[in-house]
Amino acid sequence: MKNYQDAFAQALQVGRPPNVVELFPNSRALIVSGKFIDRAMLKKGKAIAMAANGRNYFVIRGALMAAQRANAAIIIEIAKSESNYCGVNFWNIARIVDNLCNEMGITVPVAVHADHYGIKGPEDVEAARTEIPSVFDAGMTSIALDASHLPDEENLLSSLQLWPYVPKWAGHETEVGEIKGKTGLSTPEEALFLIQGLNAHDVFPDWIALNNGTTHGIEAASEGIQIELTARIHDALAPYKVSGAQHGTSGNSSDRLRKIAGQTRTTKANVATALQMISWGLEVNDYGNAKLDDNGNFVKVENQGVTEDMWKEMTAYAESKGLKKGDFKKINLPFESRLLAQPRKVRLRMAERVEQFVYNMLVNVLNCKDTAPIAVEEILAAGSHDPGPKAQRLEDPENWSESRIRDRGAAIERDRGEAGNFED
Repeated sequence: MKNYQDAFAQALQVGRPPNVVELFPNSRALIVSGKFIDRAMLKKGKAIAMAANGRNYFVIRGALMAAQRANAAIIIEIAKSESNYCGVNFWNIARIVDNLCNEMGITVPVAVHADHYGIKGPEDVEAARTEIPSVFDAGMTSIALDASHLPDEENLLSSLQLWPYVPKWAGHETEVGEIKGKTGLSTPEEALFLIQGLNAHDVFPDWIALNNGTTHGIEAASEGIQIELTARIHDALAPYKVSGAQHGTSGNSSDRLRKIAGQTRTTKANVATALQMISWGLEVNDYGNAKLDDNGNFVKVENQGVTEDMWKEMTAYAESKGLKKGDFKKINLPFESRLLAQPRKVRLRMAERVEQFVYNMLVNVLNCKDTAPIAVEEILAAGSHDPGPKAQRLEDPENWSESRIRDRGAAIERDRGEAGNFED
């Protein structure tokens, strides 16, 4: 590759999508479509981009620092549900990312992803017609249209209804099967139904997320990612050139994640809960799970993360609200401004702790070191902010009319798994 700084400067001119250019006309942050991040991982091979859920400012700062250090392309994301309980949300995350990239001189490509844009019924579809354009107006460059809570046929039909509201240049993730652990596991039949139905209507997702055995939040079970199931589904989808998005990454060992990188077509891995806990200064294990002491309480590392006094306030707040360990995520919003008001050295150590964890994952687990130049090469090869779709239409639209979709979907044997709220 030519001198990276020269290539970076050229990529800034052609690779930033129009919404980003309009919002940040004088910026030197290379915020790009999620498509380019996927392409870079595919080109390197057996590499996965981290999608860091920026539940707080310190997670975003630390993740960007780590990506720069590893010379790795990265995704910074926030989920629809997280936007309800975090200070970071769909409408300010791109501004935070852009500001930090310029402040710290970040020169790796970054995608900003709206994760789990959940659709649970017709009322959500109607609201999305306005809301999806609004998040792209606010700087998003990628989105996950997630109607996996619905029956397979409604998942597909809702996705088709909302696709016109997503810019064609944007990264696009779809999902089959709610992420809920060992029950309700996705099947090749369900995944093919969704991807083939989208393909028939010229919708070519970059990623598909599966229920392949993980959960969101704190993973207490030992099963984790079902690697063979994931590989089997990805192989079935190979003609449609869709990559895998791995959800529920916290709670899986480094060894298991390396196998996902090496044995499946996964190019995106979401990390949320682990980064939140690390930024606060909690001790975590190799699985990214926060450790508990003999009394069942989180273990706060002295002089790491937030101050000891702040942690006492946070735990007291959680107790007053009756929050269980898996619900500590709801502390983010009420404490965001309090955390930003801590002494400078505390704020810096919070971000640096995230940086150390993310850097190790990028380099030693996800195999995405030095993918930044690859992504820049892809941008320059496209000469545009839009590399176009990976796939082409293989399915006959006549076989995928609404009535046929409903008939075919109703015939799929499905296990929806246990009931409950698994949205983030």
